[in-house]
Amino acid sequence: MTVYHAGSRTLQDRLGVRDLADHVGRSIGPGIKPVAAAFLELQPLLIAGAADPATGAVWASPLTGPPGFVRATGPHAVSVAGGPGPDDPLATALTTPGTPVGTLALDPRTRRRMRLNGVARPSARGLAIDADRVFANCPKYLQKRESYELLPDRTPGPARHGTELTAAQQAFVSRADTFFLASVYEGGADASHRGGNPGFVEVVSPRELAWRDYPGNSMFLSLGNLTADPRAGLLFLDWTDGTALQLTGEARTDIAADGERTVRFTPKEVIETPAAVPLRWSAPAYSPANPAEAR
Repeated sequence: MTVYHAGSRTLQDRLGVRDLADHVGRSIGPGIKPVAAAFLELQPLLIAGAADPATGAVWASPLTGPPGFVRATGPHAVSVAGGPGPDDPLATALTTPGTPVGTLALDPRTRRRMRLNGVARPSARGLAIDADRVFANCPKYLQKRESYELLPDRTPGPARHGTELTAAQQAFVSRADTFFLASVYEGGADASHRGGNPGFVEVVSPRELAWRDYPGNSMFLSLGNLTADPRAGLLFLDWTDGTALQLTGEARTDIAADGERTVRFTPKEVIETPAAVPLRWSAPAYSPANPAEAR
């Protein structure tokens, strides 16, 4: 299995971390181990990233359900009950056989997360994924939330569509301590997590967001994808009232002389859905790894 493509290798070589990336990359495998299967079955939230086959736009979407709604059905397959809602921008993609999809299972209670990429197909339960990449990520920059409530009576409100961020949406982004990033590569898709203290995402204008890429595992999977293909999807969640703010557009990475990286994202479409996620989480304890300069 080829772990890295040319986009990731370009960044690894530029920043002098190829050997470290090769070492860390050995953790990526095609199979779902028993500990990973057990982790999946405990989660009420799964983030999916993919490209809409009709438009090519890349989106990140939240999939939710009671624990057990995501479960491994074999060493290379996952079943997801329900899937995205009919109005979600990935509703068509995730029910089209053969669509590459990246998923992220994240547990704020334990600061654990796991990524599983593969190919989607419809199933009797809703959605199935044939996995070709499975690996865990470290807990860096992941805010801890001790508990959650599942609110089955919470009903999504009408979605608001736009091509730039409203003032209220800009404020929402400025308060965020977490967002999810979807990206694509040839034959695949990826969903990853970005976190920091509130303010770590800068609203440059209604048409541009920026964030510093904090030091991580040196694999540069997401940024490598964006180097080769700038299409990206962002998902911001309100962890209390369930609002989902989804953006699709393009991203580029600026690298300073000292190696510091800043990602700049330009949205092409924005969708805000009130009460999209039937989960209410407790207040966060910010990760001790978050840089202090973000407020």
